[in-house]
Amino acid sequence: MSGFQINLNPLKEPLGFIKVLEWIASIFAFATCGGFKGQIEIQVSCPPTITENKTITATFGYPFRLNEASFQPPPGVNICDVNWKSYVLIGDYSSSAQFYVTFAVFVFLYCIAALLLYVGYTSLYLDSRKLPMIDFVVTLVATFLWLVSTSAWAKALTDIKIATGHNIVQELSPCKKKEILCYFGSVTSMGSLNVSVIEFHCVAQAGMQWHDLGTLQPPPPGFK
Repeated sequence: MSGFQINLNPLKEPLGFIKVLEWIASIFAFATCGGFKGQIEIQVSCPPTITENKTITATFGYPFRLNEASFQPPPGVNICDVNWKSYVLIGDYSSSAQFYVTFAVFVFLYCIAALLLYVGYTSLYLDSRKLPMIDFVVTLVATFLWLVSTSAWAKALTDIKIATGHNIVQELSPCKKKEILCYFGSVTSMGSLNVSVIEFHCVAQAGMQWHDLGTLQPPPPGFK
């Protein structure tokens, strides 16, 4: 077995360069999704008892079990004699979110292992018949599952936006009463989640297009 010897040339070729992009994208994916925290605000009033709008909030985030995110009134404030804490957002999107983040972590670890092989054991990789094939098969399976997890999470993200949008006012039982007026206030921007989905999807496709068993070419005669 060849000893460890650093050779950065594979990083200049598509096979190594795409692995670096996948590694960066995987970090961005599980960091943005796994670390996301959002909040939705609704303005409530019930004239003539409460004429000014009071804010109730619901905080949500990874793993996006919205049905566990209850509304909270300001501390010590009774808004329209309603126990707002007993009302929650709608939907549970934890399966798609956790699948997405878990697979991003897997891709992160796989890219580290692959880059270590490309950079540290270049000769072993080039001289072996099995390693390139194993690498290709793992990349093929990983890319397919990567696209599946990204698609599932993209659909879940769309549903989360709907569940935390203006329609939430119509779903709250107290807001259906004539004496209680509810207005949608705001919701935390999910722009970072949009970018992570697009980047993850594009890099996965690039990995499939550029991954070639012959990408790492053997060094010319006399090259060390």
